Amino acid sequence: MTNNCCLSCGKTLLAPFNYNPIDFRVHDNSKVGSLLNQKKLYLVLDLDHTLLNSTRLDKLDLEEEYLKTRTTQNSSNNDLFILDKLGVMTKLRPFVHKFLQEANKMFEMYIYTMGDRAYALEMAKLLDPENQYFQTRIISRDDCPNQDRKGLDVLQVPEKLGLVLDDTEAIWQSNKDNLIVMDRYFYFSSGCREFGYKNCKSLAQLKRDEDEFDGALATILRVLTRVHHDFFYINPQYVSVRDVRQVLKTNKRQVLRDCKIVFSAVFPRNFVAANHRLWKIAEQLGATCSTELDSSVTHVVSTVGGTEKSLWAVQESKFLVNPKWIEAALYLWRRQLEDKFPVAKCTTRV
Repeated sequence: MTNNCCLSCGKTLLAPFNYNPIDFRVHDNSKVGSLLNQKKLYLVLDLDHTLLNSTRLDKLDLEEEYLKTRTTQNSSNNDLFILDKLGVMTKLRPFVHKFLQEANKMFEMYIYTMGDRAYALEMAKLLDPENQYFQTRIISRDDCPNQDRKGLDVLQVPEKLGLVLDDTEAIWQSNKDNLIVMDRYFYFSSGCREFGYKNCKSLAQLKRDEDEFDGALATILRVLTRVHHDFFYINPQYVSVRDVRQVLKTNKRQVLRDCKIVFSAVFPRNFVAANHRLWKIAEQLGATCSTELDSSVTHVVSTVGGTEKSLWAVQESKFLVNPKWIEAALYLWRRQLEDKFPVAKCTTRV
């Protein structure tokens, strides 16, 4: 696509807004020092599937056509918009305004999106109509030297002081330790199709939405509040040398601490277990992973109930859960109730 083509809607856009992205980048130690004196860190925010969800109007499913009657002029929540000049409908994620209001007290915030610049600025207007949070700190694909990845080097944000919220881990290859992975917000069915989810109903099709006070953004705000507190208020004499990546890692490792996990029927045969994504996630969340059963094992994660390890878990009164238990812990930052993640029963040994 060209630089004047919206990444989300594919249509030619108006001329880009006149702003210079260099103006918002972190240039010197004096600005960093001033920010730390205000007890603030840096927070870089993705847009699509993180703070909001957009779809081209011509991609609305028949089951989503009803949304055209409840856009912002008819919506008491003021969270659904049609942007005619972009040809898109945008739904803000529940709790996003409260999230930004509270996060602004702890962070200097940036928008960083692979969307076109004009799209990014229109989304910023919806999220921050009074321009309190972002000012000119908005970077788009037009400003990126490398359009297949994102990096804090583009913003010149110090890695030791910056956190990132994004739904796509792979695009942050150089800053994985700064990243909090967001559960993707699929309000529209076009997003489900884009990511290859089959037989998946969007929230709009189901005529429901995330819970405002216990959904993704409310959950992550609690995480950010903890990390901010630990950075500035635990042994404050070390703030000048502290690294927020280590603070984040320490908090993350509390989620599944005291859990020892064995996997069954999750990895392909002859696959090195320690290289599997779920194994790595479990360890990042503080669990110990093993390939061997013993009395110290607390959980068996399995896709079927008839494996030797699954049957052992039942016999030994250990927790038997499906892999989504680990995924949920990753996105919700807390250990989930195991009985909500049952493993399909199998009458024969696998």
